[in-house]
Amino acid sequence: MIRRLLLCLPAALLAACTTSPVHPVAPPSSPSPPAVPAPAPVTPAANAEVDLATARAAFVRETAQRFGIPARQIEAVLAQAQIREPIRAAMANPAEAKPWREYRPIFLQPSRIERGRAFLAAHRAALQRAEDTYGVPKELIVAILGVETGYGANQGRWPVLDALYTLAFAYPRSGDPAKAAYEDRRAAFFRDELAQLFALAKDEGLDITTLKGSYAGAMGWGQFMPSSYRQYAVDGDGDGKRDLFNDLDDVIASVANYFAQKGGWQPGGPVMLRAVRDAAAADLTQSGNTVVLDQTLASLASLGYRPAATDVMPPPQTPAGLITLDGEAGPEYWIVFNNFRAITTYNLSRLYATAVYQLAQAIAVQPEGEA
Repeated sequence: MIRRLLLCLPAALLAACTTSPVHPVAPPSSPSPPAVPAPAPVTPAANAEVDLATARAAFVRETAQRFGIPARQIEAVLAQAQIREPIRAAMANPAEAKPWREYRPIFLQPSRIERGRAFLAAHRAALQRAEDTYGVPKELIVAILGVETGYGANQGRWPVLDALYTLAFAYPRSGDPAKAAYEDRRAAFFRDELAQLFALAKDEGLDITTLKGSYAGAMGWGQFMPSSYRQYAVDGDGDGKRDLFNDLDDVIASVANYFAQKGGWQPGGPVMLRAVRDAAAADLTQSGNTVVLDQTLASLASLGYRPAATDVMPPPQTPAGLITLDGEAGPEYWIVFNNFRAITTYNLSRLYATAVYQLAQAIAVQPEGEA
């Protein structure tokens, strides 16, 4: 959560469909998640000439008013928070900065695939319930957990409070004027997530000073940011709680609900297809990480990009986009669809979405000789 963008940062700070999104009915036992207000402009921008004490005071005042939490309680928690330089360094050098040929081997490892198959077998009933309810494939849910936390083995070592506090009030700055506005938005994002962390503690009765997570503040098996936890976590086993740290029924259902609700996952829809490029085809590379479905299969074919395999072909007018990845043997061309974009709502990285999908495909393949 995910998250966010990247849902893999240490302890408290991190961070995103076409047609109509799917709106499944949550399991009857699942409590309705609290309404999450739209992000508010909590405290001045991080690059404003304002000292930390002034920024914190504004944050406390606005968060107390926004979520009905006593200001003294917020102050007492913030007094325990620390700005951590390793978190700032990690945020400035994310794994997604690697080319695809280096990024893919991080996640498409035989051991990760085997453990994913074992996880699917061990939790098949819960995964099937989630797939039946939300329309999200079992293997995709498993792949998310495999990429995010190695199937729960590495949920993060950073205090979530410190992570979000660091990124909220000391977001790393490049010094590049062209990036200043983006860096301001990222700092504002993390200030909002810090505020959402206090609201989450109120909602779920959590002691946020004890929570551990990524360097970006993502938490639990699925690495949900606080706002995503509040909005998309569900009670998968009807025990009256939404526990994304220890309850796998809740974890599995919540990941599926996230994709259905936020991602607009289309059950049975395509995700991505390898493409071949005609020698005379023009370059259609999309810049940045945002996935734009501005073509169809038919229009891409007319421009010289066709699926490499034709055994499973969506209808010619299916909305699609084209991305290019830097592979081992040169450029890789991929035709992507709505469900690929749905994966990028978990982490706004084309590399991440591709790794998740390819891991899911590998997990779904039954090894030869197994019944």
